[in-house]
Amino acid sequence: MTTMSSIWPLFDLTLTTPRLELRPITDQDIPAAVDAARSGIHQPDRNPFSTPWTELPDDELGPNMARWYWRCRAECTPENWTLLLGIWHDGQFIGCQDVGAKDFAARKTVSTGSWLKQSVQGRGLGKEMRAAVVLWAFDWLGAEVAESEAAAWNEASLGVSRSLGYELNGTTRKAWGTKVETLQHVRLTPDTFKRPDWELKVEGHEAAAKFLKVT
Repeated sequence: MTTMSSIWPLFDLTLTTPRLELRPITDQDIPAAVDAARSGIHQPDRNPFSTPWTELPDDELGPNMARWYWRCRAECTPENWTLLLGIWHDGQFIGCQDVGAKDFAARKTVSTGSWLKQSVQGRGLGKEMRAAVVLWAFDWLGAEVAESEAAAWNEASLGVSRSLGYELNGTTRKAWGTKVETLQHVRLTPDTFKRPDWELKVEGHEAAAKFLKVT
């Protein structure tokens, strides 16, 4: 019998840390993701996203998030993919950690981004979920570089990067809503990675890697 997982095996990928479960967001998860975003992610005067999607009215936020999840899924190919992993903590959806790559077979490089609802920030969960996807990228996918970026003023994100061993990798200027911000790029390799003292548990990797043609 054909199942959704046999058609789209990425849905079976699960990364488990001591406190978190990370797995691709399905259509059934979208309402929980929208509720988490609506609960608040950042201060009103400091938007960490270059596209200010969190500032949309409630009746537009949900459709916009759904479109983004569907678009990333529809455009996922071995040459250019982005996995949007929902974050579950104590059975509750609390945020999203993405990991993606372009021309991974040649470049062996992944990039990441994330958000957490405000009520769970400040507990080290952002570091734990970033460490999870970096461990998966380095140890399971064979990545050689992990990249990320944040607005230069975003000390929370850059602090997570520093704590994991990322090194500064230059700046650029980028349109940020109606303004322009300085973007700080950071770069991590297996040699500079400050590994956590826990082991990542991975389920569904082989089918996901085959689907992405990562061997």
